[in-house]
Amino acid sequence: MPDALLLHMKVNGEDVEVAAPPHFTLLEVLRYKLDLIGSKQGCDKGDCGACTVQLDGTARLSCLTLAAQADGRKVRTVEGMTAAHLHPLQDCMDKQVAAQCGFCTPGILMAAEAYLTKQARAVSRDEVAEAMAGNLCRCTGYVKIVDAIVEASEIMAAKEQG
Repeated sequence: MPDALLLHMKVNGEDVEVAAPPHFTLLEVLRYKLDLIGSKQGCDKGDCGACTVQLDGTARLSCLTLAAQADGRKVRTVEGMTAAHLHPLQDCMDKQVAAQCGFCTPGILMAAEAYLTKQARAVSRDEVAEAMAGNLCRCTGYVKIVDAIVEASEIMAAKEQG
């Protein structure tokens, strides 16, 4: 078995080449090889969603994804959501004061953005609750998070309609 794999991926729009041991998860490569610490190392077993990133536009738990699975693919982390052009989701999370300690927020943003992008319409509270069931938050009780995602979906749908 090789000591390290040479991986090529596009991370937040930038071509990246990184060497990592074959057993490294995508989370480990992002945090410890690329210094992208927005994705949080929570449970390390796929229960909390704090490590959620987007792999080719789909929300993925990076703690359960081997880094080798991202080779040749597009990875988007919360660092890819820039402050220069706030996504409606970021703006709504801020307006709704939906983050408290902030540990879960990066994973929630990545999962919610992937979900809303695929919906391309306004979504209901029940739909959001079901879609976000894999992202745990110990601080908020979810009400403001769900409110923010629903509001963002309405803004995004209105922009789509012109």
